[in-house]
This record gives sequence, C-alpha cells and structure tokens, in this order.
Amino acid sequence: MSDNKPADGANKALFYDPTEHRIRSFVTRAGRLSIAQGRAIETLGPKFCIPYQKETLELSAPFGRTAPTILEIGFGMGETTAKIAGGMPDKNFIGVEVHTPGVGSLLKLIDENGLQNLRLIQHDAFEVLTHMIAPASLAGVHVFFPDPWHKARHNKRRLIQGPLVALLASRIAPGGYLHCATDWEEYAQQMLEVLSAEPALRNTADGYAPRPDYRPVTKFENRGLRLGHGVWDLVFSKR
Repeated sequence: MSDNKPADGANKALFYDPTEHRIRSFVTRAGRLSIAQGRAIETLGPKFCIPYQKETLELSAPFGRTAPTILEIGFGMGETTAKIAGGMPDKNFIGVEVHTPGVGSLLKLIDENGLQNLRLIQHDAFEVLTHMIAPASLAGVHVFFPDPWHKARHNKRRLIQGPLVALLASRIAPGGYLHCATDWEEYAQQMLEVLSAEPALRNTADGYAPRPDYRPVTKFENRGLRLGHGVWDLVFSKR
C-alpha cells in the first residue's frame, strides 16, 4: 500500500464496471473531511479545481500557459502528485479524483508548496477523459497503485482494462507515455498483458520498467520494500 491512496477507512473511488465497459465512481462512506481539508476546498478550490463539463477543455486555459500536460487518475491523498508536480515545473498536471478528503488534502499541499502547475478535477475519470480531454492532447498519463481488487471474483473491476487503456491511448499524443505502478504482482502481470495488447502503445522496457526518477518512493512503499514486497512500474509510449 502507498500513501498515494486514500486514508485508511476510505475505499478507492474508482473501479471498472464490465457491464457498462467504463469506469465507475463510488464511495461507500464519505470518509472524514478534516477542518483543514474543508477550508482548503472552500478557499483554494475556486482557483485550483476545474469544474466538470461535457465539452472539450482547452488544456492551457486553467494554467494561463501552454505546456506539456500530464493527467493522473486517482491521486488519493495527493502526496506523490504534489512531489511530482513540484519536481517538474515546466509541465502542467491535472489530477482526477472523486474522494473529497483527498481533494482537500492535495489542495493543502498545493498551497503549502506554492504549486502553480497543478489543477484538480473531482469527477468520474471516464467521463473526464471522454468529454473534456481532446484526442492526442496529453503528454502523459499516470495511474499509480490503483485498487488491486485482489479477490478473483472482483478482478473484473480492476481499473486497467482494455477499453480504458484504448481510451487513454487515444488521448495521449504520439511520443507521450502511460505510466502505471502497482504493488500487487498478479495485477502487474495483468497490466502488462493488457497494455501490451493495445496496438497504439509500445513498451519502453523489456517487461517491467525501472522506476522513473520522477516517481518518488512513498513511506508505505519503502516499508513494503524492506519487508520484501515488490513494486512494479510499467511505462508504455504512444506510437
């Protein structure tokens, strides 16, 4: 488990619904929204949150500049997202998450770190990709530590499935990339199979990729590595 996920007691808010061939959002309980998170949403949300809309978003508009844009699906509490954005000031980042405490947490980090290159959308990722993101407009996509749905009967709910990968590939510009990471080996194997089957993508490694320097190792990941648990990164480029 990584700290790029929601806090303990909150369910990961994205899963794949095979009956509709799309991502679904759900929250079995709202989770605890701290006073600081609520204040961040109230005071910082108007500037740093992009409202969902059923029309194409001009990616430069929320940032006031044109720069390569990277979209992240499911940023959890946002610590990793903030570190990556802080380390790449020349790029724009859009994080998509439905978990309200996570949105508040990342807004706090944006303020504390003075990040001007990060914006958030609190909405279902499939609808954001379908309606707001133009084809071939993204420089990259990050999907870090999605829920592994480790019980066999729930595997079909995993986020990384063929239809979503095809949609992601259509939104990435030629030469752009899709970076997934998981700490669940069986899910890593499925990811590798699904991503390799997408004709618009090419694996940048022979199987799993070394962890790119821009993805920080979280405290939970470090703890797992010390216990002998694995972490698998997959980095595919758009043909």
